[in-house]
Amino acid sequence: MSSAYAKENFAVDINYDSSYDNNKARRKQSLWRMWKRLSQMQRSVIVLVLLLGVLSALYIIPVIQLERTKNKEMNELLKKKQSFFQSQSKMLRSKLLNELEEQNKAKQQVNEIQRAQQQMPIQRGGEQIVLQPPEVPLKFDSHQEKQIHRPAEGKRIPEAAFRLPKSKSKRQISVINAFSHAWKAYQEFAWGHDELRPVAKTYHDWFGVGLTMVDALDTMFIMGLNEEFKEARSWVEKHMKLDINQDVNLFEITIRILGGLLSAYHLSGDEVFKQKAKELGDRLMPCFDSPSKIPYSDVNLKTKKAHPPRWGPDSTTSEVTTIQLEFRDLSRILNDPKYEVAASEVSNHIHRQPKKDGLVPIFINAQTGIFRNTATITLGARGDSYYEYLLKQWLQTGKINNTFKDDYLEAVKGMQLHLMKMSEPSKLVYLGELLGGRHFSPKMDHLLCYLPGTLALGYMHGLGDDHLELAKKLMKTCFYMYNRMPTKLSPEIVYFNMAPGAKEDLIVKAVDAHNLHRPETVESLFYLYQITKDKKYQEWGWMIFQAFEKYTKLPNAGYSAINNVKSITNPGFTDKMESFFLAETLKYFYLLFAEGDAIIPLDKYVFNSEAHPLPIYNS
Repeated sequence: MSSAYAKENFAVDINYDSSYDNNKARRKQSLWRMWKRLSQMQRSVIVLVLLLGVLSALYIIPVIQLERTKNKEMNELLKKKQSFFQSQSKMLRSKLLNELEEQNKAKQQVNEIQRAQQQMPIQRGGEQIVLQPPEVPLKFDSHQEKQIHRPAEGKRIPEAAFRLPKSKSKRQISVINAFSHAWKAYQEFAWGHDELRPVAKTYHDWFGVGLTMVDALDTMFIMGLNEEFKEARSWVEKHMKLDINQDVNLFEITIRILGGLLSAYHLSGDEVFKQKAKELGDRLMPCFDSPSKIPYSDVNLKTKKAHPPRWGPDSTTSEVTTIQLEFRDLSRILNDPKYEVAASEVSNHIHRQPKKDGLVPIFINAQTGIFRNTATITLGARGDSYYEYLLKQWLQTGKINNTFKDDYLEAVKGMQLHLMKMSEPSKLVYLGELLGGRHFSPKMDHLLCYLPGTLALGYMHGLGDDHLELAKKLMKTCFYMYNRMPTKLSPEIVYFNMAPGAKEDLIVKAVDAHNLHRPETVESLFYLYQITKDKKYQEWGWMIFQAFEKYTKLPNAGYSAINNVKSITNPGFTDKMESFFLAETLKYFYLLFAEGDAIIPLDKYVFNSEAHPLPIYNS
């Protein structure tokens, strides 16, 4: 086959038809045809949708860019704040440590000079005599019109500063019998564990550190229950373990266990309690290692890792401000300032924060050190003991640091301005809450009934007659919360009637009708009686004690909290005996029913929030 043949027979015509215009042109033509086929309404809808899409894009893109810019600015601001708080805390810690070190050096020099002077031999009638320094300086107290002992600076008060009476009143004996009944059940069914479950006749562990036993140490000592005290002391020495893989709440373990150990040491002088207090204090110190130095709420005793609560990012205001008495006392007995410095940084930080006429929200963030401004303001749960410890820190340090007193006085004025109301129809004075920091609610926790005692204590130390008058009015209200219930026991929470013409002052919801053996009302009765010597406060206390005996006592297994104070036929046991029933409630009953002078003098001791007496220092 020749190439010519091939070319002739295999030639292909590749000319395109003039009507062909590639796929793109075909698609354009097809889309246009489809558009033309649409109705006028369909075309309008499509145009509207496209227009809305373009407008949305034009709006959303700038908003996203703005949010990104804001987030970036907020992150930078937060970093700057954290850096500022860290630097301020470091500077304050360094300054406090330096000041304390200089003070300690100066004290040592003065003590050495005084010792040398006092031990210099002198001649008297040919006999050489060495003068010894007095154990405790005497100071005349015009308020009490007698000579009283003052603790030497940084030293434990000697046993002579408290008085264990030789005789006890009949009512005190009844309280001792109640304690013994509760203690016997604890020994039999819950020994070495945290809390007794009296109905099931078993136990419940919260922290795993013998909570009820350690909490009740000083109660046994004050009541003169020597055998029980010795048994508990032996358990603390031989069996109390703090190196356990257990998360604990800083506030609760500080006021109950650290406070209990410190008080037992001060009353008995036994070094076992001092050493255990030191070990516990060291295990709690990591809580203060936050960016703002506001402590984290929880810490693991074994790993020493601290963290915020499981339920949220914030610490509770009352909890971070109700550890200072204990950590300061620990520093004083160990002559080691680190515990007091850490706790004082918290107080100083809170002092600098903005408040509502001295009143504080109930939550504060440990990362930023800033209050949650939308949180409730209350003197009840999560807010109560902040105000209590303002006054008591001023007293503990010998009334030297007036910052505590000034903040306390401002807060009392704020309470009267924003929280104080009167109920209908009896005109009972009460303190409500500010929900979200703004909106008033006539709700009052039984926890708030510590306040009459705190106000009376302030009056005793010179803060004015109006404090005592307010204390008496609130004390009447707190007793009313007991006396108006069929069982003569107060509910956990009440609401006060504000409507003119109302027939009853108190409203008690079913969920709030339980009673946990709380001590606050008995605590305030103790203070009011000691300061005024008005016997009615003892009578009120005796009525409450008898109600506890009637409705909360189990014949063979201690005492139990109850579910319903409004029912005398079925109050319902909760199957729990709180450690504070032995540590606080029964202790305050015993002290309330003492005749004559106070067993624990209020000018030499200050009670922590768990009723553990700690000495007043003169600096």
